[in-house]
Order: sequence, then structure tokens, then C-alpha cells
Amino acid sequence: MSGATAWKELVIPVVDRPDISGLVVEDDTPVDNLPSEKQQRLLTESLYASWDGPPPSEGGEPRPFLAAANVGLFASVKRPPLVPDFFLSVDVVPAEPRWAKENRTYLFWEFGKPPELVVEVVSNREGEELGKKRRGYAAMRIPYYVVYDPARHLGEAALHAFELRGDLYVSIQPWFETLGLGLIEWDGEFEGMSGPWLRWSRRDGTVLPTGAERAESERKRAESERERAESERERAESERKRAESEHERAESERKRAEDAETRAQRLAARLRELGVDPDGEA
Repeated sequence: MSGATAWKELVIPVVDRPDISGLVVEDDTPVDNLPSEKQQRLLTESLYASWDGPPPSEGGEPRPFLAAANVGLFASVKRPPLVPDFFLSVDVVPAEPRWAKENRTYLFWEFGKPPELVVEVVSNREGEELGKKRRGYAAMRIPYYVVYDPARHLGEAALHAFELRGDLYVSIQPWFETLGLGLIEWDGEFEGMSGPWLRWSRRDGTVLPTGAERAESERKRAESERERAESERERAESERKRAESEHERAESERKRAEDAETRAQRLAARLRELGVDPDGEA
């Protein structure tokens, strides 16, 4: 039985839900570095800006999702949470009121399931992303686990993707079929910071753009459309001038022919006055 299926069966009645009054759901401790913080935001923001959600249900209805960074995942009140750099959970909607303690973090018994995917970003050799954390997320029955190591602290590979099979994670290519999403390492600039970034990708390998990238793409598209319209206007104006010039040329030719005819008639009349038949033979 998959982790997702197992947790879909775990819908705990309200009266049986654990007492969380003593649970620490956030500690407000600033621990992230700038690149990690931007990486977390890039993963979250691009999904909300450009992803329509996982493949639709059989009825064609869109499926909601929740993406967040640095939020605790609680599988039990008896075990400490794991706090991934990023997680994605589908078919869930955050409850209201949003500032209620049980709604400020990810409690598995409130959402009825674990997230589908978590990402850990490696910034040193002390995080145990491929050891303790890997085992911890497997115990939580999270279907996909991704470790991104941009500085290669853990070895030559920057990107490690795993799928839960049974009780263990096995290495896979970073394409997640049930989500219709992939992850790739992309080299470029995000919010003024250049370098490699972990980006969501479509099946064809193109990245999901951020809101700023979509706006810039739309600006360029509108600018291109404006230039195309301007070029078309200039072409039409050139065609109008060409037609006008052709008309003027034809009009000038007609006028020249008329003037020549008038001169010929006047000459013929003058010749007749002189007793010469202009149509006669010499």
C-alpha cells in the first residue's frame, strides 16, 4: 500500500484528534541563508504563478494544492516535526481561521494525508539529508523526496530524487508522474542573484516561469505584437503610397496623352486652315 493511500484512509474524527495545546508549531528562529531563502521562494512562487495543479480528476475538475517553505510537518504529537525547505501537497485546502494553532502548520491528522513531495536544499555537510532526514521522511510515508545540493557538499551529483516504494526510498529520475511535474537544475538569474537554481519543469523540459518571468514574457509578447502592428501599419502606408504613386503616374500619363492629343488636334486644324489635309498623303 502506498503512503498516499495509507494516509487517505486516516481521517481522524474531531473528537479523537490529539491535544496540541503544548505543541510548538513555530519558533521564529532565523536559520536560513540568502541563497536557500531565495531557492525556497522560487519553488513556491513559480507553482502558484504558473501551475494549474496536478492532472485533473476523472470529472475534469481542477485539483487544489498547497506549496510552502520552512513549515513543520507533524505526523504525530509524540514525535518532533521535520521542517523541509519546501513541500507540496495536493488535494488539500488550508482551513480557516488561518491563525488558529491547528491551521498554522501541517498536521497530518488535520489534512488527512502527508504531502506528496518534500525538498531539502543542502547548504553544508551537517544536515544528514541523505541519511537521517531521508529515513524520517520515509517513515512519514511521503511519496517523493528530493535533495538539491548546489554546492556539491554530498558528492558530484547536485540533484537526488527518490520515490517511496514499500518502506524505503529508491532513486528515480526527477519526474513525478502523479504530479505531472519535474525538477531540473537551471542556470540563470533570480531576483538579482545568478547561479544554478532548482526549477520546476514540464515534461518537455521547459521551466515553469515565475510571476515576474511571465510578466516579462507578456511584456515582450505585447512589444512584439506592437512592433508587428507598427510594421503592418508601415507596410500598409507604403502600399498606400505606392498605389497613390501609381495612380499619380497613371494620371500623369493620361494627362500627357490628353495634352498630346490636344496638340495634334490643334496642329491638324492649323494645317486645314492652310489648305493642307493633315490626313492626306505627302
